[in-house]
Amino acid sequence: MTTMSTRIAGKVVLLTGATGGLGSAAARRIADEGGNLVLTDLEVEACDALAETLADTPGRHTTIALDVAVEEQWREVAAMVGREYGRLDALVNNAAIGSIATVEDEEVEHWDRVMTVGVNGVWLGMKHCGPLIDAAGGGSIVNVSSILGTVGGFGNSAAYHAAKGAVRTLTKNAALHWAASGVRVNSLHPGFIGTDQLLARHEGSERHAAMLAGTPMGRLGRGDEIAAVVAFLVSDDSTFMTGSEVYADGGWTAA
Repeated sequence: MTTMSTRIAGKVVLLTGATGGLGSAAARRIADEGGNLVLTDLEVEACDALAETLADTPGRHTTIALDVAVEEQWREVAAMVGREYGRLDALVNNAAIGSIATVEDEEVEHWDRVMTVGVNGVWLGMKHCGPLIDAAGGGSIVNVSSILGTVGGFGNSAAYHAAKGAVRTLTKNAALHWAASGVRVNSLHPGFIGTDQLLARHEGSERHAAMLAGTPMGRLGRGDEIAAVVAFLVSDDSTFMTGSEVYADGGWTAA
């Protein structure tokens, strides 16, 4: 029987977009490895429900509503972390929204929302939580990008590509900013992951078939597989990594 690692034991980890498929998988893995979680998402009730599923883990898990695009809410979250835990060891910027519209078909209002959540939200998280991690003696920031922040994909999802590409480069800039202080900043680039949301929208479609055809391993990824990479980047096993792009994509970007 495999024993779960305790390499995150005692660390305080703030997770955005916690209640989605990848977010909840990351929360479970971090909690199983002994971390204390600050679970954030738009609806605090959904975060509360997620926290209840983690009651069997050793850490202390708190919840707070957060629209990552609103700076004042980030100030409130940072203040809560300081008040409740007195430190922050890691930030996982996971919140994002998608779009499959092309360059021609995308609407300005939706483009702005994709960019505001997916880019501004990452920047604001680093702005308000990076200093807390620095004050704790260093730690890790994981910015969840995508393979679609690196390659052209299917020629649609223009706003999502733009947002995830911006996260990729912003990560490198922040990594250099904090390199000497011990705050590590890395981007994670998942391939196509078979979350409930993705399957509900695309299972059996031409797009689903294209995802499989473009993945050399011939299958979609699992949420727990991405969560394992998040845990590695949060942990002290990755202490000589900063500014890195970490791919978990079944070979998509190697093809």
